[in-house]
Amino acid sequence: MNGGDIIARVLKNQGVKFLFTLCGGHISPILVGAKHQGIRVIDVRQEPTAVFAADAVSRLTGIPGVAAVTAGPGVTNSITALKNAQMAQSPLILLGGAPPTVLKGRGALQDIDHLKLVKTVVKWAVSINQDCDIVPAFEEAFDVSRSGVPGPVFIECPLDLLYDKALVQEWYLRKSGKALTYSEKAINWYLRRHVDKIFACSGKSLDLAGKESMTPFSVDPEKVQNVRHRLSQAKAPILVIGSQATLFPDKVRQLSEQLRNFGIPTYLTGMARGLMGADHPMLFRHQRAQALKKADLVMIAGMPCDFRLDYGRVINPKAFYIAINRSKDDLKKNKKPHMAILQDPCMFLLELTAKAESAQDQFSSWVEQLKDRDSLKNQKIKETASRLTEFINPLLLCEKINAALDNDSIIIGDGGDFVGTASYIVKPRKPLSWLDPGAFGTLGVGAGFAIAAKLVRPDAEVWLLYGDGAAGYGLIEQDTFVRHALPIITVIGNDAGWTQIARDQKVVLGDDVGTVLQYSKYHKTAESLDAEGLLLEDDKKIDRVLESAKKKAREGRPVLVNAFLGQTDFRKGSISV
Repeated sequence: MNGGDIIARVLKNQGVKFLFTLCGGHISPILVGAKHQGIRVIDVRQEPTAVFAADAVSRLTGIPGVAAVTAGPGVTNSITALKNAQMAQSPLILLGGAPPTVLKGRGALQDIDHLKLVKTVVKWAVSINQDCDIVPAFEEAFDVSRSGVPGPVFIECPLDLLYDKALVQEWYLRKSGKALTYSEKAINWYLRRHVDKIFACSGKSLDLAGKESMTPFSVDPEKVQNVRHRLSQAKAPILVIGSQATLFPDKVRQLSEQLRNFGIPTYLTGMARGLMGADHPMLFRHQRAQALKKADLVMIAGMPCDFRLDYGRVINPKAFYIAINRSKDDLKKNKKPHMAILQDPCMFLLELTAKAESAQDQFSSWVEQLKDRDSLKNQKIKETASRLTEFINPLLLCEKINAALDNDSIIIGDGGDFVGTASYIVKPRKPLSWLDPGAFGTLGVGAGFAIAAKLVRPDAEVWLLYGDGAAGYGLIEQDTFVRHALPIITVIGNDAGWTQIARDQKVVLGDDVGTVLQYSKYHKTAESLDAEGLLLEDDKKIDRVLESAKKKAREGRPVLVNAFLGQTDFRKGSISV
């Protein structure tokens, strides 16, 4: 076996089913080896898409997703997606090609110091220097990526270690030519010696260790009891659950069932959306800041007090504040909790809700207040959705999309104003059925996330909701959807601008420079890539066009709906800093 075959064996042993890539000469043996091991190789059109897809596989399955990119520009193009995974706490493995070991630092093609470049955006970065390194480095990478606060890991794979020894030795000696002088003979001796050194392992030392999967975090029963006691004394509690509570996808369904019986008013964010279904009476979506200002107990599980919670300033200073998080830093970020619980949020909430009896009657007055606030917001949404705008009202389109969703739909959000609007209206029906970038707010995640979602859950209806600005990052991946037979429904909310930025920029600075786009024919781009393209300009045709899109997807065709939108003031002042 060559190094590519060995890497593929390790990946298969770790449960990896998909390898995302953009091909390059430095990584060819990895791709071929993966194919031979039955790992499906998904080649995309941009390196970030490959890493975003690996990120989404991690979120949906709990098994670190894997992407492979070529040396130099392949790695540098991946940096934003790596940082997004780091901030979203997604475990993934990025394999980066590299020049042959003997040529590192000598000006070889695409030769840069990868490890120094990526060290600030990954949990661990390592380079393979001998064939002995391959198995232990990869097994360690999977452990590191999932342990503690999960995150991405980078493995540099030099070209010569991916081929077999005899071929590498032949390459080196052929490059140096026939030795005539003492100096030339010395060079050939050095090259033979170098090859012997990097291929020093026996076949036995390349065997897989067969490590057991990481076990769940333990939970302190005393802390569980303390939280129950605090809840029994509360009159107006709020539970906020973030993405970190979904890091064990195999336990999410159980968590969902127990939360539905818990009886505590709950707000869900990020990957936690859908944990309580679409319309549970204890699930609230609107006026979260107002609720936190009035609550007497606030429990935040799986997210920090960052900009999404106004750095903790929205929490009632008199409320008893409980934080549950894997990260020591996130536990106390911006606001010190009265009770800091350094444990996995999913495992803790499972224990907390396991024997809990519904406390709905205890908080009935508080729950009614929250319901009234939600009702007022829903009424405002309805009123705004009914207003006439140039082209289609974006709130009306979101309402129609929500009505069109199957119960097994997965929703991908990639954009600013349009996706922000959708987050108020489009309701995920089940756990692990909403994916957005996370705290980094990265545009461009959509295509990779959608690819991963359709691969992991092929029977699910996958909806990719783009803003027209964000669509520019991933439109070319319609080609990937077609080539790999991934019938994804893409909807572009096309309002001819970077509206989330423009709205405040024009008010504060009096100028829309840099924020103006046009009503481009994105559906024609899809058609040119052999996907189906549909234009939607008239609100009376929304139902018909969305049903047509669903039908085409059921028939196995990727489809893109280019929806021309007007503008409303629904999200005025919504920019986050």
